[in-house]
Amino acid sequence: MEKKLFIKNMVCNRCIKTIQSDVETLGIHLKHIELGSIIYEEKSIDDFENIKNVLENNGFEILLAQDQQLVEQVKIELIKLLQKLPLQLNKTLSKHLESKLNLEYSKISKIFSVTEHITIEKYFIKLKIEKVKELIQLQEGNFTEISQLLDYSNVNHLSRLFKSETGMSLTNYKNNQKSIRNPLDQIR
Repeated sequence: MEKKLFIKNMVCNRCIKTIQSDVETLGIHLKHIELGSIIYEEKSIDDFENIKNVLENNGFEILLAQDQQLVEQVKIELIKLLQKLPLQLNKTLSKHLESKLNLEYSKISKIFSVTEHITIEKYFIKLKIEKVKELIQLQEGNFTEISQLLDYSNVNHLSRLFKSETGMSLTNYKNNQKSIRNPLDQIR
């Protein structure tokens, strides 16, 4: 029987490879795997528990509650937006999420805010700030180019947001010898 599991903290391609490798090591065939979920062929009553153990050993978690699944889907959609730069939203973030999740934004937003104690917009800003940190570390352009890649109206807007989120200016962050980045699965 085919089963779909929603998985928390699955935020990058390495997560996909780790899960795929470890689950297939169990002898369980994955029919489909993508950020935030897997579909597998359940052949034994033990398959679910075995997958659960493998996931937990790697810092992942199976999401059983629908609200948790929706929140994770929102996070995955936002992370996907930032994987291909320049960021290009042809519509508002709310319309984008509505079309991807087939739900009204008011419902998506309410569930996300109640569950995560942060708005979707604020969470997306935090993700974008982490992307800025990554681009600075990788020396992927100057601050103006980075602001354009992330669809900010101007570098001053990005600078103000960066300072309010991190407590330091873009220049101070760039000149700091220590990289202070937050893992995407720990952004709150």
